[in-house]
Amino acid sequence: MDEAKQRELIEQYVAAYNDFDIEGMLAVLSPNVEFENYSGGELTASASGIEEFRLLAQRAKGLFTERFQRVTSLVFSQDVATAEIDYHGRLAQDIPGGPKAGSLLELNGTTEFTFGGERIVRIVDRS
Repeated sequence: MDEAKQRELIEQYVAAYNDFDIEGMLAVLSPNVEFENYSGGELTASASGIEEFRLLAQRAKGLFTERFQRVTSLVFSQDVATAEIDYHGRLAQDIPGGPKAGSLLELNGTTEFTFGGERIVRIVDRS
């Protein structure tokens, strides 16, 4: 898959994420997608397969009243693209032992997208 197609899949995924469009996110993913989210080096969420990813995305959708990812750079290497991400989201509910509902989270991180079969087959978020 060429860089233009990889970029298109990433743009579709991020746009759907920003719009809380779970079906749009799933449309660019492999049925066997693997997902991992790391915060401070610790694995905080994972999903194996599109149905687990759907459930995780549905739960995450309910945590925020608004959210936005902006890709600030993309580096391509064979079947992997690494995106630098600026992120902000406003919490819809309190996080136990953490921020309260209405709090604005602002993070910087990376997302690694791996491609295969004209789809995204793996996503690893790090913040």
